[in-house]
Amino acid sequence: MRVMQAYRYALDPTAEQAAALASHCGAARFAFNWGLALVKAALSQREAEKTYGVPDEQLTEVVWSLYGLRRAWNAAKCRLAPWWADNSKEAYNTGLDSLTRALKNWSASRRGTREGAKVGFPRFKSKHRAILSCRFTTGAIRVEADRRHVTLPRLGTIRTAESTRKLARHLERGTGRIMSATVRFEGGRWLVAFTCEVDRADRTPAKPDAVVGVDLGVKDLAVLSTGQVVANPKHHRAALRRLRRLDRQLARRLGPRTPGGGRREASLGWAKTKAALGKAHARVANQRRDGLHKLTSHLAATYGTVVVEDLNVAGMLANRRLARAVADVGMAEARRQLTYKTAWGGGKLVVADRWFPSSKTCSGCGAVKTKLALSERTYACTECGLVADRDHNAALNLAALAANVAQSCGETLNARGGAVRPGVRTGHAPAKREPRKRGTLRREPEAV
Repeated sequence: MRVMQAYRYALDPTAEQAAALASHCGAARFAFNWGLALVKAALSQREAEKTYGVPDEQLTEVVWSLYGLRRAWNAAKCRLAPWWADNSKEAYNTGLDSLTRALKNWSASRRGTREGAKVGFPRFKSKHRAILSCRFTTGAIRVEADRRHVTLPRLGTIRTAESTRKLARHLERGTGRIMSATVRFEGGRWLVAFTCEVDRADRTPAKPDAVVGVDLGVKDLAVLSTGQVVANPKHHRAALRRLRRLDRQLARRLGPRTPGGGRREASLGWAKTKAALGKAHARVANQRRDGLHKLTSHLAATYGTVVVEDLNVAGMLANRRLARAVADVGMAEARRQLTYKTAWGGGKLVVADRWFPSSKTCSGCGAVKTKLALSERTYACTECGLVADRDHNAALNLAALAANVAQSCGETLNARGGAVRPGVRTGHAPAKREPRKRGTLRREPEAV
């Protein structure tokens, strides 16, 4: 199986190399802002010409393709940036490519051909707030044989803080090819991510015929239909005391903004506290990501079919009482990881429809409750008398859903991002819950 896979490693650059990395990222930001100013000027000129009655075919042409922006940059770089030769050409291409993608997304969103939330017009990147990132697609991009160094164009050989053996093995065997490398400053350290084309060996789960339902939640990270409960470590809550202390310390120090909203030079203490706060947040994110990777890897390598729910995470985050706890779980990230890991591991991923009442349905007889409060952590069926843990009952219903899909649809929906809405295995039709319309009574939300 040939897939696109990324390998990310932490770098350990010298002071000179760190300055060169920052210079490349700054050059990408400069090119982005220059291209955006060029496009906005052309759009303004075009609007002014329309008021003068200029025919459409004679209006100023707005160039925002990558090819057109690169030609314009090459013609103006010696005048605008005499220092352009200090950085690789890939740095400027990174900024222009990012601008092109942003403009295409805005145009597609404006026409209604892009899915997802509405995308606004690109804005200029601030030197103080922009993410430091630069992408290399050509030149000397390789992993050294000692597995402790990487080589990037114009930056030379940089030591890594960890071994690169996983990627090096693919490159040595000829089963992997580096397509690009992206450097990024995150959480107080420089990282490099290699996007590679890798030949992965075909695998089979340890239990190819086994089906497991996974109920993600806040009280517990995951409850499996097998009865296994994965506790929620709540990394953000554990670090909240330190985060709040750093936030208060940051507010007391002189930042780049005056009380009136003006600009000023930030103090060294403010910069030090800002870096410490970024590291604290990065540590929480890394802990959460590590736990989700371990859980999803275990599920994909063990079970042939994994069933999850299509949760409305954005809607749950709108609840200010639960937003922090929901965000600390990482439900969307868990599903994203399961999507590609089940495909790589030879398994299948079934995504239950968002309105499938997994928590309200009895796993014994299939009866569906009309209401189930979030505070009711034990499910008690009034039809058959079944008493079970609420989350375990939901996981059992999800596991039963896979067999029902295979019988009714002829095949199990695998990791293609779709969702299914069949009835439960006993023949009872699940209660369909649609979004509330304006002017109607509010329905009780489906519990997590």
